[in-house]
Order: sequence, then C-alpha cells, then structure tokens
Amino acid sequence: MQNHHLLSLNDLPPDGRRLTLDDASLWTANLSEFHMDCRVERPLKVELHILPVEDGYLVRGELTGGVIVPCNRCAEDVHVTLDSRFEEFEEVPDAGEADDAQPGDSHILLDKGVPMLDMAALCWEEFVLALPMNPLCHKDCKGLCPQCGANLNISSCQCTRDEGDPRLAVLRGLSLQKDWTEKK
Repeated sequence: MQNHHLLSLNDLPPDGRRLTLDDASLWTANLSEFHMDCRVERPLKVELHILPVEDGYLVRGELTGGVIVPCNRCAEDVHVTLDSRFEEFEEVPDAGEADDAQPGDSHILLDKGVPMLDMAALCWEEFVLALPMNPLCHKDCKGLCPQCGANLNISSCQCTRDEGDPRLAVLRGLSLQKDWTEKK
C-alpha cells in the first residue's frame, strides 16, 4: 500500500476537498499486478471532490484518459476513451467492524483510529468499472478461426467446419411441428 495515496479524513474542511490524481504509477502497478492486457494511451486522471456528510463521506469524481485493450473476438487493438463520472458514499467503519471487514467493503481504513481514504483503491475500482465489458474493434467483428487462428476480418480461411458431435447427426434434419389444436 502506498501511503501517498491515503488521505486523512479528519483534516477535511466542511466544504470538502478537491484533489487530482494523475500519478502514472497508480495505474501501471495495478495493470501489472493483475496481468491485464491494457495499455495507457492517453494519461489517466481522476478529479475527486470529497465532502464530509453525516455518517461518512461523499466522494464525487471524474475519470478521463484513454487505453488500448484487445478486441474480445479478434484480439486486435481497441482504442477506448474513458470519460466516466461517479459518486460514492463511503461509510466510516467502527473500530470493531474494521477487523471483520472484507476487502472492497469500504475504501476507508482506520489507522490508529484515524479514518483514511484509500484513493488508489477507489480510483482503481472506478477504472475497472469504466472499461467496456466486451470491447470490440467494430460491431461486426468476425473474430478468429477456431482451428487455424486466422483473423476472419482480414481474410477467410480454408478450414473445414466441425459439424458437431457425430452421434447427434441423426437429429440435424429433425423438424418439430406444433399441434395447435386443443384437446378437450
């Protein structure tokens, strides 16, 4: 855990605090640790506004930047522009609850009774949520041939297609007819 990404919440003024996180190591360390095939194309930046409210803290932010991820079908580069706004309520855990807390329950840690916001964990979570679930190079991507690995967007291949389990060949020509007459 990097201490320069922890913010003491006891020192916040009543109108909150605005912060900018644009430290490249924040992203590269996690990308490496989680073995993500993702490259930063345009610097990632998070603008945060942390506001003390009753029973916790309201965290509003905006994540901007650009990354390159592989297409889910053909593995070609997909350029993704990130422009995500988020808002989270972070509750301060009680001293007893902090011992039983699971990772990800809260971005607030207690350090000798002092609530600390783990901004690195918060930013990483918002980054992962901002990534597309199914990145495609284009909506009609044909993907890769499952046999030879050829990119079907560029050229077709000469592979013979597997017709499936030969034990089920008898069922391929089967057609079902519905009987719509009611039996009384």
